[in-house]
Amino acid sequence: MPGQIQSIQRAAAILRLLSGRTRRLGVVELAGELGLPKGTVHGILRTLRAVGFVEQDRDSGKYQLGAALLHMGSSYLDGNELRARALNWSDALATRTGESVRIGMLHDNQVLIVHHVFRPDDSRQALEVGSVVPAHATALGKALLAHHLYLISDGAGEALAQYTPATLNDAHKLTQELDQIHARGWASEVEELILGVASIAAPIEDRRGVTVGAIAITGTIGRLCDNRSPRADLCGFVMDSARAVSRDLGSIPW
Repeated sequence: MPGQIQSIQRAAAILRLLSGRTRRLGVVELAGELGLPKGTVHGILRTLRAVGFVEQDRDSGKYQLGAALLHMGSSYLDGNELRARALNWSDALATRTGESVRIGMLHDNQVLIVHHVFRPDDSRQALEVGSVVPAHATALGKALLAHHLYLISDGAGEALAQYTPATLNDAHKLTQELDQIHARGWASEVEELILGVASIAAPIEDRRGVTVGAIAITGTIGRLCDNRSPRADLCGFVMDSARAVSRDLGSIPW
């Protein structure tokens, strides 16, 4: 019986390390964790980078998981319990609000889109399953971060990216907003990621009471807001959908 291939084992170990950290890792750090020569680790990383499994930050030279893995992971998403439980409720929310719906979960301090329902009209739209969006500049992300505040503390010394003039890039102010989101049960963003676009989201809990995902509607400010504030009826619809998915995941009714 043939033995295991050492180079593949080492590559898998590198990918596991990168997937389990909230920050990028360099060659020296990876080599130290694995007890391997730096040259060996660098060679494996070079190969993984060539096939898109890892990406290298230009400024720091450190490595992180690449987009190719996320796209490959879309085949897993079909069996993902969160997505499976949310299918019917997200379709119903899109019909009820007339807006596109996204289901997201935290991935390396960002939000991975695991399900996307198109806005129910004839407009041209692109499927976003497998894509990632910044947590601090999206309603989905803020709905999740409000229940995982340690992620903000871990990155308190890092600058938050500014996408538009409305992006909240101050960690202290963001934490204050997350406290409000946690108390009221829904999150919103108005032109924080894309000009002219707004979004409303609510958290989804599993049987342990842990926030494992969020559901959101996204559309133009004119449709989702009154005087740049999220419409109360739409916030209610999103929260109703989040509660329904949570119940299907075994969460105690609330």
